[in-house]
Amino acid sequence: MSLRSRLPIAVAACALAVTALATPAVAGDEWGSDSPSASGNHQNQNQGQSQSQGQGQGQHPRLYRGVVTASSLALRSAPNRGGQIIRWAERGEVVSIFCRTNGQNIQGNRQWYLLTDGTWAWGSARYIRTTGTTPRWC
Repeated sequence: MSLRSRLPIAVAACALAVTALATPAVAGDEWGSDSPSASGNHQNQNQGQSQSQGQGQGQHPRLYRGVVTASSLALRSAPNRGGQIIRWAERGEVVSIFCRTNGQNIQGNRQWYLLTDGTWAWGSARYIRTTGTTPRWC
């Protein structure tokens, strides 16, 4: 296997490793409202914050959603067309977006979304219409 084909895989593996290391710390911030040790008062405060932030549908503010607009979209191991295809998403499929980053320019759009639907894969923002707020930067 050539260096050119291994480099995107290595970059994606590093990104996933960093994300995996950071996720437990992030998850502990405000996700405690469902934990048995959280007090009733703390739960009420979190519910009030959720509703005031427009997240009354049971979604957490750190989760973002998008809809695939291409007839079939290749989700890749890196934010470029050279990344290995992880899976395909079909038009109208609702995807969970973790964050966004700049990658290869696809028809005038450099942004790519890191999707968390069972596998961590990158999809070009050119073919994913976000619903709700714009995803945070990675």
